[in-house]
Amino acid sequence: MTPSLSEPTGFLVLDKPAGMTSHDLVAVVRKLFHTKRVGHTGTLDPDATGVMVLCLGKATRLAEYLTAARKRYTTEVLFGVQTTTQDLSGEMILTIDASSINQDQILLLLSQFRGSIQQIPPMVSALHHNGKRLYELARQGITVEREPRTVEIFQLDLHGFTPGIHPVAKFEIVCSSGTYIRTLASDLGDALGVGAAMKSLRRTWVGGESTDGFPIEKAISLAQLRTISEAGILSDLLIPLSDGLMGWPKLQLIEDQIREIGFGRGIDSTFFSGLEQLISPVLGSYALIDSSDRLIAIARLEGGMLTPEKVFI
Repeated sequence: MTPSLSEPTGFLVLDKPAGMTSHDLVAVVRKLFHTKRVGHTGTLDPDATGVMVLCLGKATRLAEYLTAARKRYTTEVLFGVQTTTQDLSGEMILTIDASSINQDQILLLLSQFRGSIQQIPPMVSALHHNGKRLYELARQGITVEREPRTVEIFQLDLHGFTPGIHPVAKFEIVCSSGTYIRTLASDLGDALGVGAAMKSLRRTWVGGESTDGFPIEKAISLAQLRTISEAGILSDLLIPLSDGLMGWPKLQLIEDQIREIGFGRGIDSTFFSGLEQLISPVLGSYALIDSSDRLIAIARLEGGMLTPEKVFI
């Protein structure tokens, strides 16, 4: 589809309800905004809720950066059970009395799961194996070997504990892209010798290395989206490209530089002082803007030149 001049462009932050897939949400937004160019920035399982950042129009070209960004979750973990899916949507394969587990044991364990850790992706993940997604194989009752993957757990804090035969612990987690919270829950249970499954999951933030990004407070519900759609003011919900850059350093260009970038050519970085000292949290890139804060390009510093990766003019 060739984008029109009136094509809606920007970021839309939704609070995904339970019972919908990420693709379901994309389909609703495409219909309401009358555009095909809509993409999401990180899948949430149907039972999960919380922040879904959707990219519309030109913003779809920034989706890969947001997909690779850090995420924050709150999750409840049920101990003393194991399921085929590592959450409560799967078939129960083990249930034992885990009343011996207490809060202090969990607190002592958490340090082992912070920092760089190895995870074996679950069979219900969307990863490919010989041309098929793992969850497709799982539906056929097929299990295959999966290679461990390194993920980063930046924060793992216990926010509540309910004792019982099947104790429930509530955690807040900040992690890298590609982290499986259900697998983290299962691994915690294995480390305690009682098994565990993820009971609930809510994504509360998507962003860079700092507090920049898209918190749940900026999200609107699907019901609110539909109500606003009926009022005909959907465009007011879209966050402009330059406001959704997750802490990228912004460099303001002059007209000659904008012209060079527009042709896909790099510009001399010595025009900007101290580039190497600027914090560049997302893939080492910089946001190039004009005097009105319009996003011109995403660029990388290479050999004394700012080389455009993506150009938006």
